[in-house]
Amino acid sequence: MNIFRLTGDLSHLAAIIILLLKIWKTRSCAGISGKSQVLFALVFTTRYLDLLTSFISLYNTTMKIIYIGCAYATVYLIYMKFKATYDGNHDTFRVEFLVVPVGGLAFLVNHDFSPLEILWTFSIYLESVAILPQLFMISKTGEAETITTHYLFFLGLYRALYLINWIWRFYFEGFFDMIAIVAGVVQTILYCDFFYLYVTKGESGSNKINPAKVRFCHK
Repeated sequence: MNIFRLTGDLSHLAAIIILLLKIWKTRSCAGISGKSQVLFALVFTTRYLDLLTSFISLYNTTMKIIYIGCAYATVYLIYMKFKATYDGNHDTFRVEFLVVPVGGLAFLVNHDFSPLEILWTFSIYLESVAILPQLFMISKTGEAETITTHYLFFLGLYRALYLINWIWRFYFEGFFDMIAIVAGVVQTILYCDFFYLYVTKGESGSNKINPAKVRFCHK
């Protein structure tokens, strides 16, 4: 494992922990898209079905279990424990517009036409757009709490580091996965404007980002 994949995994884990701590400490899930979290839970469930069929390493298995467990814990906190604080009026993105096309694409473009491979491909495609309900919700409310922007930043950083990981693996291991790379590029692009606003927000000392300026949220 190279340093870019390791730091990418740690950035992903940091994003998940930041979100969970935010919800638990504030006893509120205000500003968080439950729909995005359901999509991420679906991503991890369909991607890590190989937990039942193969063992790669203790690290690999542990991280998969943590991702799945944290995803469902987040969904539970939003829709069950702190349901009263969930802002469903602003979390209105039509997720079927993501799931249905992604499911169709996974059937048509995959490495191998087998159930596990199609579900893995589905998870890769879905992850690239799963954050859209959250970005859409931010654009509707007009503001994002600092803790939420940190969560989004680390998610974006995770994808950017994985892009570097794939470049590294191509040059030093000869590994090349077009499906994962294209999906990763799409996901990273979705964060580009957010990264710019995150950095400029930090430089200006502002406590909140005004996502009305995030252009891709309105396209």
